[in-house]
Amino acid sequence: RSHSRPQVPVEVQCQEAQLVVTVHRDLFGNGRLVSAAELSLGPAACKHSRLDASQNTVTFSVGLHECGSTVQVTPDSLIYRTLLSYAPSPGSNPAIVRSSAAVIPIECHYPRRDNVSSGSIRPTWSPFNSVLASEERLQFSLRLMNEDWSSERALSPFHLGDVLNIQAEVGSHSHVPLRLFVDSCVATLGPGAASEPHYNIIDFNGCLVDGRSDATSSAFVTPRLRQDMLRFQIDAFRFAGDPRHLIYITCHLKVTPAEQSPDALNKACSFSK
Repeated sequence: RSHSRPQVPVEVQCQEAQLVVTVHRDLFGNGRLVSAAELSLGPAACKHSRLDASQNTVTFSVGLHECGSTVQVTPDSLIYRTLLSYAPSPGSNPAIVRSSAAVIPIECHYPRRDNVSSGSIRPTWSPFNSVLASEERLQFSLRLMNEDWSSERALSPFHLGDVLNIQAEVGSHSHVPLRLFVDSCVATLGPGAASEPHYNIIDFNGCLVDGRSDATSSAFVTPRLRQDMLRFQIDAFRFAGDPRHLIYITCHLKVTPAEQSPDALNKACSFSK
């Protein structure tokens, strides 16, 4: 009797929050079906979650951080790595071996960045290597808050001497906890960061440069209440010699995995007096 070789002995699905690995029991295409008990996933040797007798497949469904998987953060991607292990059980005669053990490396790549417009900032997280693609959108917000930060401030004018409470947030059900940063903020008299004149409030990848002057109390609010939210305060100002009283503030928000330590490009830096 001839045996047809499976086209794909191991199928991998990199989903939003979990990894799904489907193994055909004719793993080596030789007609010998491996046992589900001989297969495990990751250094923690997680067992299968489903066995399909009609299709002769064994399926593992695990969270991306489970079973001892590792994650590597690169400038462009999150890379999750794990191993599918096949350990053949000894036969009735321990003096002979009829099959060899096997280890199959598995990776899932998730892009960290995507192109966004100057309107709403909504980077997309979508699997790079995936059989069943899924995607998630990160919802950024930047709001003026009232004095005790309990709600958004009503549309009313500021006076010189007032303090602007600004709250940045990102909404997400991402597979990885996120830390939010405000990379830059610029004030202008017209819409868009390129408008002239302009005044940099936050610059140099997260430094609140408006707080350098001894005449201001501008700073980030610490400690953070949540890693996916960042608050900062700036003293009210106007552009000298210009009669217009409407000021636009344009900010660039970004996120990193919360487990990644802040660094020169991802920080929330206030100036100490």
